[in-house]
Amino acid sequence: MQQWSAEHVAAIAVTVALAAIAIAGARRWGDAWTTAFGRALALVILAGFVCEQVTYALRGLWSAQVNLPLQLSDAVSLTAIAALWRPDVALLVELVYFWTGSASLQAVLTPDLHQSFPDVLYFTYFATHAGAIVAACLLVFGARRTLRPNAVWRAYAITAAFAVVAGIATILTGGNYMFLRRKPAGGSLLDVMGPWPLYIVVAAAFGLVLLLALAWLANTSASAAAARDSGGGSGGCD
Repeated sequence: MQQWSAEHVAAIAVTVALAAIAIAGARRWGDAWTTAFGRALALVILAGFVCEQVTYALRGLWSAQVNLPLQLSDAVSLTAIAALWRPDVALLVELVYFWTGSASLQAVLTPDLHQSFPDVLYFTYFATHAGAIVAACLLVFGARRTLRPNAVWRAYAITAAFAVVAGIATILTGGNYMFLRRKPAGGSLLDVMGPWPLYIVVAAAFGLVLLLALAWLANTSASAAAARDSGGGSGGCD
């Protein structure tokens, strides 16, 4: 799929619309609506994830080099499903929020996708990536699940550990998990971060800055909401 084509822009527009609906619905109708919407969204993401794996297998295209769930966006999809089903688990909410803001958002804006509309992989790609973004918006900005102290450092450490696993898999399979071997062919933010392996170091540093900025955004939003309604309706992560 060509970046910024009509089908790409349409997917972005749907993502923005669903995120807005998720936030507005959670704020207007509270926990009951949030739970129903969140679990429906979890099923959509799960269906997209499973259908993508099955489609590659049926087409004879599945390989350990490409299809192991070791891209960060894969981790986001699976974590989003769990967080939507158990939003009371703070770590799940924090990971979904930070990972969607750093990985899923870039995946939607600069997709590394060879198939176009109406191929089934077009739908599975955006169901998982855009679905995770909507999940984060629902939980943090809609249901107002707040981040705990040191959430950035926990998320960064878990991300680094996941990158080590992805790096080992990249070496063993000859793949390119988390783009540790080479940059995506279609273009991405990594293109301005220098050649391999420098871009990996730059991306790690930029990622930390991005997580800090996302934490500031979430905390500022939570403070503004508390100021408006004296804390009523905010659902902190226990």
